[in-house]
Amino acid sequence: MSKKQFFQLINAGNIAEIYIYGDISACPQDDGVSAASLSAQLAALQGVSQINVYINSYGGDVSEGVAIYNALKRHSAKVVTYCDGMACSIASVIFMAGDERIMCNPSFLMIHDAWTYAAGNADDFRKAADDLDVITTASISAYMAHCKISEQELREKMKAETWLTHNQALEMGFATGIMDAEMSEKPAQNAKMHAFELFLKAIRFKNLDDDEENDSNAPSAPQNEPNAPDDEPESNDDSDGEGDNPETEDTPDDDEEDEIKKGSSPAQQWSGFFNALFSN
Repeated sequence: MSKKQFFQLINAGNIAEIYIYGDISACPQDDGVSAASLSAQLAALQGVSQINVYINSYGGDVSEGVAIYNALKRHSAKVVTYCDGMACSIASVIFMAGDERIMCNPSFLMIHDAWTYAAGNADDFRKAADDLDVITTASISAYMAHCKISEQELREKMKAETWLTHNQALEMGFATGIMDAEMSEKPAQNAKMHAFELFLKAIRFKNLDDDEENDSNAPSAPQNEPNAPDDEPESNDDSDGEGDNPETEDTPDDDEEDEIKKGSSPAQQWSGFFNALFSN
């Protein structure tokens, strides 16, 4: 079984797409997104005018996230970041690297002060606390480059470990826009289902067109034609009325004909195939 990819870069013409769907980490055992791998691939991009970055991450290593932020800011292409689910902790800093920063509806940012593990004596813990204050300023610089709130208010929200909705992120300047999920043009996990829906819609329109064409070409039945008495065949049937009567033959009624049409429609014939495909 192949490993799930938490980082992916797709280069299509003059637009590149980066998916950061995992932790920000330099440790390869974490299957996360590292600054080294992303920066190397960014540097290899040629002739790209726009980079779309899609983020769904709880965060991770501050040093890795800051390096990714700076690599995106340094690139000559226009950078558009999208918060697809959650951009937490240092992932929210990467989100701030976008020239345009789009929150999906719904999605969340989470901002907080840097934290770490520490061990040692009292002096070691005091130094760790001082170091964390310095490390937190990196995130503050990235946020304050765009957000509309004061630095004091920002520090208070970070200290309180604040979750921001898409509307709050836009109001405070963390984001530049909001995009409804169904309006997204990026590839999605339900792309196959969407394609199937379009296929069914096309089939339905095709069937309607065929039905209208058949109706227009069908000969019209004669209306109110009187029966000529001389032309009526003589009946030699001496039975009591039981016999071959066209009106009593087993013919499907309208409902049964509709069912037959439905059963033989291309949409019905293909639906089982697509359902089996989506279930895998």
